[in-house]
Amino acid sequence: MRAVVYEGFGEDPEVREVPEPVASPEGAVIRVEATGLCRSDWHGWMGHDDDIRAFPHVPGHELSGVVESVGSAVTGVRPGDRVLAPFIGACGRCPQCAAGDQQVCERQTQPGFTHWGSFAEKVAIDYADVNLVRLPGDMAFATAASLGCRFATAFRAVAAQGRTRPGEWVAVHGCGGVGLSAVMIAAAMGARVVAVDVSPAALELAGRFGAAACVQVEAGEDTAARVREVTGGGAHVSLDALGSPATCAASIESLRRRGRHVQVGLLPGGAALPMGRVVAHELEILGSHGMAAHAYPPMLEMITAGVLRPDLLVTRTIGLGEVPAALKALSGAAGAAGITMIDPRLP
Repeated sequence: MRAVVYEGFGEDPEVREVPEPVASPEGAVIRVEATGLCRSDWHGWMGHDDDIRAFPHVPGHELSGVVESVGSAVTGVRPGDRVLAPFIGACGRCPQCAAGDQQVCERQTQPGFTHWGSFAEKVAIDYADVNLVRLPGDMAFATAASLGCRFATAFRAVAAQGRTRPGEWVAVHGCGGVGLSAVMIAAAMGARVVAVDVSPAALELAGRFGAAACVQVEAGEDTAARVREVTGGGAHVSLDALGSPATCAASIESLRRRGRHVQVGLLPGGAALPMGRVVAHELEILGSHGMAAHAYPPMLEMITAGVLRPDLLVTRTIGLGEVPAALKALSGAAGAAGITMIDPRLP
């Protein structure tokens, strides 16, 4: 099969022929119909993720497709099913999984990180009965793929971790795929959203998806002060959807007293946090890491009803041959606005 492969961290990826995956006894092989280009893939390629330990490597973790084959122990899905896969492959047996917290499974696997991923014509998924989600109705594969990582991650960050309520102010720092998803979800939940980004194009999309206010980051300007001004004292909930020391600190400093910061973007180098403010204002610092497959139904119901429109977040589609250049382009300060989807059937 065709796949995007790199031989070492930071080395040029290329499209080549590689062996097809084989389903484990509890796993499945998915024919990839759509897979998203995510900043987490860039982090992996740059060596920021300890789960990538062998080369050559195939990235890609945000996917949807059709079940091609299943292992001998799989009973919940069968070949021909249209599915998506949360990027965290939970084991279904550890204490966290038993408690319903598959998103922090002790023995989790992740396509594109612990094993070869979805920038390919086919991908293997572990523990298929625990992790595969059937697509509702005629949902497009491109729409479904974004639900494997960015949209579902944003949904849980806003609804479960952030505990967002109607009428609250929600600040979203970084309006890439996760951030724009968070804007749309928070607005649909009745919150007032202020979107923060360096890119006018990203902020234009944020306004289209429901942001009540937009703050463009300018060099030397106190972004958090602008958010506090817009929100009349600070956001109730603030998300760092990018993952940088600057956006993390700004998100925390954007909060009103007893506000809730949710860290979604990865911080491979760590960050110096304004802990004096956290203590004095009794702020909450929360992490958010994907969403378990069993938690998908409420989100899928909102999508089916048209309350949420993840399809609008997909702004371009490319083939496998364009992926190497697109992955390298993420090293820049800002990528293309919206979500880039990959169709492995395209050249």
